[in-house]
Amino acid sequence: MIGWLQGQLADRWHLNNRFGVLLVCSGVGYEVQMPRRHWDQLGGNGTEAALHVHQVIREDSWTLYGFCARHERDLFRELVAVSGVGPQMALGLLGQLSCEELVRAIVQADLRQLCQAPGVGKRTAERLSVELRTRLQQRYGESLQLSQSDDLQVSDSGEGPAAGVREEVQLTLSALGYEALEINRALRAISPQGPELGEDGDAWLRESLRYLSRDVA
Repeated sequence: MIGWLQGQLADRWHLNNRFGVLLVCSGVGYEVQMPRRHWDQLGGNGTEAALHVHQVIREDSWTLYGFCARHERDLFRELVAVSGVGPQMALGLLGQLSCEELVRAIVQADLRQLCQAPGVGKRTAERLSVELRTRLQQRYGESLQLSQSDDLQVSDSGEGPAAGVREEVQLTLSALGYEALEINRALRAISPQGPELGEDGDAWLRESLRYLSRDVA
C-alpha cells in the first residue's frame, strides 16, 4: 500500500472538477489526484513535492489521492467511510473548505456550508454530521476549541439531551427546514429542562419547536 510519495513534478493537470499531478519518483511516474486547494499550492513542473497518499484498489483501476498534510489525508479517509461519500465528493469537500473549516462544519451541523462543496446535497450533509460529529469532536475538538462556541454547542453540564436524542431532534428539525444555528440554540435554551425531559425525544422536539416558534404571531 502506497502511503507517501516524494519526487519531482512532471505535470500538473485538471479535467473538469478533477485536479492532479504526475509525480516522478526514482524514475517512475505516479498520477495522483488532489483537492483543488492543495493543487493550487504546488510549484511548477520540475519542483520537488512530497504527498501523503491514500490508495484505492479496484478490479479495473488503482487510484492515488494525495494531500500536503497527513491530518488532511486522515480526514479524507474519515469522509469516504461515510455511506454515499466517494473519493470525488471527499476531494470536493477538502477542496472547498480547509481542514479546520470542514471539521467545524461537520461538528456543528452547518449544512449550508457543507452543501457548498460540489455534489454535496442536504441529505449527504446531514449524514456526514450524524456519522462523524462525535468522532471528529473527540479528535479535533480541543485544537479547534469547538466546545467554547456558545451559539453552536449544547451545554455539556449533563442537562442537555443524550447524544442519540439530540441527533434525532436535530435531524427532525433540519428536515422541517430549520438551520443548524437555530436548532442548536433551541437545544441550548431548553437544556435547563433536561431533568424533566429526560430521554423523551418527543418532549425535546416539542419544547424545541415551542422555542423556535416563540416569535411567530
